[in-house]
Amino acid sequence: QVQLAESGGGLVQAGGSLRLSCAASGRTFRTYTTGWFRQAPGKEREFVGGIGWIGDNTRYADSVKGRFTISRDNAKNTVFLQMNSLKPEDTDVYYCAARPGTNVAVTTYDYDYWGQGTQVTVSS
Repeated sequence: QVQLAESGGGLVQAGGSLRLSCAASGRTFRTYTTGWFRQAPGKEREFVGGIGWIGDNTRYADSVKGRFTISRDNAKNTVFLQMNSLKPEDTDVYYCAARPGTNVAVTTYDYDYWGQGTQVTVSS
């Protein structure tokens, strides 16, 4: 069993940066791949990026490539989403999710555990 908790969301101006954290409980988390997703009201949850449990395997949505970076600290059971050059269209609730294995999946169905989400608002 893995429990996830996101933090770090908030209000930022366009062009600014935020770093989200996903803290996990459970000794096996270090063997889980972690994904970040986001969702706006009335829209489907979409893949932002993910990182394999080793940490050298990352994958990003085209919309965030070059602006967002995912990293992990297995000793602290935490995965980070560094978001730079934020745009108003990045405004969403951001969720982290975990699945066993090394494959960075892009669909919500592939993830077994989810956090409660954290709001990111980018003002123009």
